[in-house]
Amino acid sequence: MPYLTTEKKSGIFTNFGGSATNTGSIEAQIALITERISSISKHLQANKKDFSTHRGLMKMVGQRKRLLSYLQKHNLESYRALIEKLGLRK
Repeated sequence: MPYLTTEKKSGIFTNFGGSATNTGSIEAQIALITERISSISKHLQANKKDFSTHRGLMKMVGQRKRLLSYLQKHNLESYRALIEKLGLRK
């Protein structure tokens, strides 16, 4: 999809994973999924009857929830810093 270019992806990985090639870090994966969720949410606000995209969005939200719970169990300080940086929990 055109909303996530390679420059934007590498920027996310640099900000959250430490380097542009560190694509496997949990923080970078969560940030990437969050970016995808926000762009799909904007799409669904304009296209309310796009149910297949809505299903994909729900799957991504579940994946992010699983990754966040893993991060919370294994590295609580990093979890708190990440949700603060992304603005997920209020």
